[in-house]
Amino acid sequence: MIDFSGKTVLVTGAGAGIGRATAELFGQAGATVVVVEKSEARADDVRASLDERGVPNSIVVADATDPRTAIDVAHLVESTYGGLDVLVNNVGDFLRLIGPFESNSDEDIDRLYAANLRHVFTMTRACIPLLRTRAPGSSIVTVSSIEGLRAMPNGVVYSAFKAALNGFTQSLAVEIGHEGIRVNLIAPETTDSKQVPLDRMIPEGSTRQTLAPYWIPQGRFGVPGDHAGAILFLASPLAGWVNGVSLPVDGGSRAAGGWYRAPTGGFTNMPMMALPTEAQA
Repeated sequence: MIDFSGKTVLVTGAGAGIGRATAELFGQAGATVVVVEKSEARADDVRASLDERGVPNSIVVADATDPRTAIDVAHLVESTYGGLDVLVNNVGDFLRLIGPFESNSDEDIDRLYAANLRHVFTMTRACIPLLRTRAPGSSIVTVSSIEGLRAMPNGVVYSAFKAALNGFTQSLAVEIGHEGIRVNLIAPETTDSKQVPLDRMIPEGSTRQTLAPYWIPQGRFGVPGDHAGAILFLASPLAGWVNGVSLPVDGGSRAAGGWYRAPTGGFTNMPMMALPTEAQA
């Protein structure tokens, strides 16, 4: 039911993780895929993957957070494909800047702004004229974070920029919706990927399988394909009347709020001071 044959899709940061899964899924659905990826090695890898699948593609090795990249990519898409059907703003990173808000330097704040908000502004602004040529039916989907929908102590600046994306999405959806361009956002929970490997977060004595039921209501951690599917849906005609939405893709984590499955059975909203080991599970 989801067919992107004849459509052109631009995905930023598509060399790995959610971005790569998204590029590959759009390709599987028939789209021509334009990838922006700053790592030459990852760019070569995703090009090989798309070529092997027979997906028409253009790979741009560039940093999406550089404002000049947006202009260059827009020119490439216009000259090569004549327009754009879907823009996926995927780039984002907390840059390992975890700590009290007062410890964030001006440089830290500027880096987080460039990685999580500014590039969405510059890339979207450059691509709107291209999306307009394919409207009605074109769309923008931004990859944000569940941390933009809940508190993130010791990640205040990152969380603030992710929250700003919700306002950007809603406001732009209202501003250009009448032109037939929809604007939506997904908010992923922590997802196992090269950027955020879960192995670093799992304490000794536990595994993903034993820990997931206590952290995620659905009982498993997310993988990039979970988010790619949500993006494909939001960009498709099946979501033709979905506009200005921030969609959590989180296995039920936000719905759970502060509730967790207790190792002894049932649920608790009390802090779990000791995590379950293999033996306890």
